Amino acid sequence: MCSFGNEGLGNDLWEQRRYWAVSCSVEPGRLRIRRALLCIAGLITVVLGLSIRTLSDAAWTGPAGDGLYAVLVYVLVGILIPSKSKTLIAAAAVTVCVLIELFQLTGLPAELGKSWPPIRLVLGTTFGTADLFAYAGGAAVAYAVDWTTGTVVNCARHH
Repeated sequence: MCSFGNEGLGNDLWEQRRYWAVSCSVEPGRLRIRRALLCIAGLITVVLGLSIRTLSDAAWTGPAGDGLYAVLVYVLVGILIPSKSKTLIAAAAVTVCVLIELFQLTGLPAELGKSWPPIRLVLGTTFGTADLFAYAGGAAVAYAVDWTTGTVVNCARHH
């Protein structure tokens, strides 16, 4: 259990700090399991994304790839902060995706992609408004799957 201690702090400041503090009582074993499951999900997402990109050039592959990109960002954020709420993880994933998409407006990702082509998979090359919707959809799907699997795992542990 985490404790900040209130030595030398005024009661008001201590109360504010306690109010905004996030609980640190999450079981370490649960975090390890969550991170392991997220790593597996990340690997599956990368394989799906690269397969779609390699095996097809149909119109649906662009939005599907963007959605999977958001799923991967959700997974990476979840690995970094597994004890935070799934809503916060989804919001952070969408924010990262939007920031990367806006970064494409500078033209720098396209230039970097010319010098090292694999960076195009990470940063993209051109801004597209439709991509923003795909990112939101991908993060929403990742959130829904994460929430559902978390509920199933928790129910199984209690029975």
